Amino acid sequence: MEKVCFGIDIGGTAVKAGLFNTKGTLLNNWDFTTRKTGNGKDILKDVVDFINGKMKELKIEQDDVLGIGIGIPGPVRDNGDVLELANLGMGYFNIEEEMKSLTSLKVKAGNDANVAALGEYWMGGGKGYRNMVLATLGTGVGGGIVLNGTLLAGSNGAGGEIGHIFVNEEESSTCGCGKRGCLEQYASATGIVRVAKRVLDVTDEYSSMRSYGDLSAKAVFDCAKAGDKLALEAVEKACYYLGVAMAHIAQVIDPEVFVIGGGVSKAGEIITETTKKYYNEHVMPALKNKEFKLATLGNDAGIYGAAKLILA
Repeated sequence: MEKVCFGIDIGGTAVKAGLFNTKGTLLNNWDFTTRKTGNGKDILKDVVDFINGKMKELKIEQDDVLGIGIGIPGPVRDNGDVLELANLGMGYFNIEEEMKSLTSLKVKAGNDANVAALGEYWMGGGKGYRNMVLATLGTGVGGGIVLNGTLLAGSNGAGGEIGHIFVNEEESSTCGCGKRGCLEQYASATGIVRVAKRVLDVTDEYSSMRSYGDLSAKAVFDCAKAGDKLALEAVEKACYYLGVAMAHIAQVIDPEVFVIGGGVSKAGEIITETTKKYYNEHVMPALKNKEFKLATLGNDAGIYGAAKLILA
């Protein structure tokens, strides 16, 4: 049998798993519920049991498995040390050593957002580039950075936390991280709704956004695409802050391409084009006109990136 590896993406509600060959072809993929009992340690046991079960089912010999790559929702040092996984109830441990002791296979782990960036770089929106920034716009704003083909994880595995770049000194509300004026407060799904509601609150002008009992980021973009003046204003504000943040990042690392992913990216080119406009207004001339692209792997970015940790 050809050599294969497993890519695992551990999330707060589900664990995604993929089986890949050495060319990066996804041969099969699955998901199962994240079990948070046992102070989170049952998650590792579930992953191991799942992998063992699939190896038996698919008649994969241990010698044919190159290893297991894992993305987890927290900082991971290069040696596998995990400082804390607050959302999963886990404190300090070394995920690579524990998983290796349970499987006797090579294990390599990384922060989930960084791993997703590696996946998009390898087989997604960043394919063909050597220097890429991924911004994931979901409930929050995450990200990852690849420089010269190498994932930039930082000393504690927390590199790429672009959602907490400071972009607005006039902000009075507090971000989830405890600061004020973070990018996440404007460019996340919840942030876009927050921006839209602020736009609506200062005028009685008609907007189709007012017809939504529970306004969502998708609704804001749908209204903007239909020409709604106030929705367009909200989108401009959100993309302004995203463009400013991208300009700050570019002036430090000079990437070739910005890839925008996460659920909000489903709005399409209205995000990339509007963000690029404000990026070009706020970046030095030598860094203008970078590529802005949409992510293409969707929810599979994490398993692709996890596999690439092994196949690197």
